Amino acid sequence: MASTLEQATIDSVKASVQFGVKQGEPYVSLVNQPGAGPDQRAGTYVDREIVVRNGRPTADRLDLDREGFKLMRYGTAMKDFYDEAEVRRVYYTEMDRLVKEVTGCSKVIVFDHTVRVDDPQQQAARKVRAPVPVVHNDFTVRSAPQRVRDLLPPDEAERRLGKRYGSINVWRPIRGPVETAPLVVCGWGDIAEEDLIAAERRYQDRIGGIYNLAYNPNQRWTYFPRMERDEVVILKCFDSLTDGTARWTAHGSFKDPTSPAGARPRESIEIRTLYFFD
Repeated sequence: MASTLEQATIDSVKASVQFGVKQGEPYVSLVNQPGAGPDQRAGTYVDREIVVRNGRPTADRLDLDREGFKLMRYGTAMKDFYDEAEVRRVYYTEMDRLVKEVTGCSKVIVFDHTVRVDDPQQQAARKVRAPVPVVHNDFTVRSAPQRVRDLLPPDEAERRLGKRYGSINVWRPIRGPVETAPLVVCGWGDIAEEDLIAAERRYQDRIGGIYNLAYNPNQRWTYFPRMERDEVVILKCFDSLTDGTARWTAHGSFKDPTSPAGARPRESIEIRTLYFFD
């Protein structure tokens, strides 16, 4: 095990994540309620070892419209991220403002959030989810416009879909530093079209769609060691532009081989948004 200082300054680690396998079968997940255990999944998944580089030395050069993700410091007035009402009242407002700042868009809908804890007992007790080991992107070219239609009145939805729109996730530690199950990201330029596997996510009230990722040795993976509570990773999950602008990324989590002995389980929150340009 590495010390906390070594964990923060390491250049890269080798770790295992889960990929989908292109075998022609349908990928479907039946989504359980938070705290009710893992989702039921159909499809073939395989663990592959990857090299995950420390993105901190080059973090200031990352761009949302080029790589599709970035790290930034962004404080919060939140007191208790396990308080649903406070999250919706305080944090949703903060994240609306953040997405407008980083994109320059005119309208944001913060439509969902997920709290994750890397500890099965706390997951059940707090009714929250586990970190996701499967690398994926939260939207497909079909599910993104459908989500716009789900959330907006019909006339406004069609008007918005005729202009640039997209989706951004904002990932933040609830407590820092993150010592287990860190976020891992693959940027837009390192994802080939043939790497994408469309998958259904079936909720109680709707059917969504994501891309699972198939393994490709040309993919490059990044993490930001020991993230603190005042840091966020901004992830592009969809962009309607098709001119070379980053459209999406892939993300998941991994078991960090440098986690110190007695490491505190990761606690995090991710916010999901849609953004629109006039």
